[in-house]
Amino acid sequence: MPRFTRAELESFRDAEVPDLLGPGLRLLFVGINPGLWTAATRTHFAHPANRFYPALLQAGIITEPISPSAGMTDEDRDRLRARGIGITNLVRRATARAAELTDEELRAGGLALVETVRRTAPRVVAVAGITAYRSAFGSRRAVVGRQPEPLAGAELWIVPNPSGLNAHETVASLAVAYADAARAAGVI
Repeated sequence: MPRFTRAELESFRDAEVPDLLGPGLRLLFVGINPGLWTAATRTHFAHPANRFYPALLQAGIITEPISPSAGMTDEDRDRLRARGIGITNLVRRATARAAELTDEELRAGGLALVETVRRTAPRVVAVAGITAYRSAFGSRRAVVGRQPEPLAGAELWIVPNPSGLNAHETVASLAVAYADAARAAGVI
């Protein structure tokens, strides 16, 4: 696993990480925005304290471990695409913390997400982060789980954020939430 100095990580502020999308998209995970570690490795959810990939493995969404903190391999990306799994973000620019984003950025990201969903037509969209979802879509009463209204034709789920900063969640609780969305998408 690489080690980055604070200065090295700061050099990735405002960088963008390409979406992970492919044909036959069934389940699109949506992060809030890339963190600096994610930008440095060009791999979504890459911070060593992030529980995204361990939760996917425990849920049965992926069948082989992915250790993204060093940067996802092309083989890892191909396996995700082959299972119909994609990853994008509400806001494209990297920050140290999601709290650095403005409501305007989140709202603009929500509009961009609608266009991405229209273009890629996943069965299910799973937004990882209730607070960011509420800001992006102006839905202050939204709760975690399946949403009553679709998003651009896709079934919409709000799932917990896997960041290590989200102390309310464990790998096990994340796995349960992610598995529900994955079952709806036909991934598991």
